[in-house]
Amino acid sequence: MTMRRLLLGLGSALIICLLTISASRSPRVNAAGEASNWPQWRGPNGLGISTEKNLPTEWSETQNIQWKTPIPGRGHSSPIIWGQKIFLTTALEGPLVPGAKAVGHIRAGQVFIHPDSIGADRNYTLKVLCLDRDTGKILWERVVYEGIVYDARHRKGSYASSTPVTDGRYVWAFFETEGLYCYDFDGQLVWKTSLGKIAKMGLGPGVSPVLYEHLVILQCDQEDGGESAGSFMAAVDKNTGKEVWRVHRTHRKTWATPLLVRAAQRTEIVASGSESVISYDPATGKEWWRCDGVKGHAIPSAVAGQGLVFVSAGYPAKRAIAIRLGASGNLTDTPQIAWKYDKGTAYVASPILYGNYLYLMNDKGILTCVEAKTGEIKYEGGRVPVPASFTASLVAFDEKILLSSEDGDTFVIKAGPTHAVLRTNSLGEPIYASPAMADGKLFIRGEKNLYCISQGKNEAGK
Repeated sequence: MTMRRLLLGLGSALIICLLTISASRSPRVNAAGEASNWPQWRGPNGLGISTEKNLPTEWSETQNIQWKTPIPGRGHSSPIIWGQKIFLTTALEGPLVPGAKAVGHIRAGQVFIHPDSIGADRNYTLKVLCLDRDTGKILWERVVYEGIVYDARHRKGSYASSTPVTDGRYVWAFFETEGLYCYDFDGQLVWKTSLGKIAKMGLGPGVSPVLYEHLVILQCDQEDGGESAGSFMAAVDKNTGKEVWRVHRTHRKTWATPLLVRAAQRTEIVASGSESVISYDPATGKEWWRCDGVKGHAIPSAVAGQGLVFVSAGYPAKRAIAIRLGASGNLTDTPQIAWKYDKGTAYVASPILYGNYLYLMNDKGILTCVEAKTGEIKYEGGRVPVPASFTASLVAFDEKILLSSEDGDTFVIKAGPTHAVLRTNSLGEPIYASPAMADGKLFIRGEKNLYCISQGKNEAGK
């Protein structure tokens, strides 16, 4: 073989290799030409909606299960998917640590310990896991932190409640005080950083990171708020972990992931809060507008569409607010507040905007359907067939809405102004995490296992 042929051969092999790597990192595309990844909390655009048409609507513990993989530890984070890889986080509880306790909390000048706070007296191992999308095999797992934790958590919660985010090259996982971590797809640590101590009255973490261009944005509201609470929004460079901007907030603890909204005039990131709802410029942290907040615990994440953003809370106040995008200044009591509705909302689960309608769900799975633009109620009291409690947020596809309960049942609801339950599917174990959808498959994290649900599959994948 001549040197010229050898060089040409090596060059061709290199090009093929680079094309293969590029293809593995680029978005998967379905038959309709639409990206079928699920890269963040609530999927593409953070809205909980898939445009796919071939997703399964019927399953059980033995029907349409492509695979089931045990996940060690406890976590309420949702799986995210890019190409052949799934990422999620988990927390493994270790032994008691003598003398370990949560940071102190003060309410109304008095020491405060929430009756459901637990966990800060133990050692924890926090992990990021990567699984193969088609087989469920764990490809790698990395310990990001091991030791005692800064604050306690709610007994129903987890130290792995924040859903990771990916751009197809890197994956970022947030554990609040215990750190923000960046890994590549092969499991190599790119960087890690700390945004400082974050305390939430002993109730634990929950806000997920949001990706905007070269930034990872985080909402870190703390304690009972006020000037001294240390609440803030911050953005770090996704490639280096260096902080780019930080803005002070006076808000009490929140668990609502901020929503990136690409409106006609500009891109906004909307942060829900009890005291106020604020829209920021995601590039700089500059405030665009604000209005009175949800007046309850800001746990449900916002949704947006039709020129509006919708925020809600379910405890102690119940409130949903529709706000027009693109304005400036204080919007309270102005026509920029399109409508308000003061019942039917959930404590934890996020609502969904699908088509022309906003669907609110309370803690028992009772649905309210609202015309998004006008606030007109299309129906109230849409019930599921059996008594249930709900933590997972709503997701939707192909004119259907999925409600997953803490008992492990997923109810398939017909989308539209008339309520109808189409099916009830059970996995036989509690579900707290919100489902993900990609490449014709549903991915549901149960209390102990991650399930891949696909048409025409049994548990052996045959």
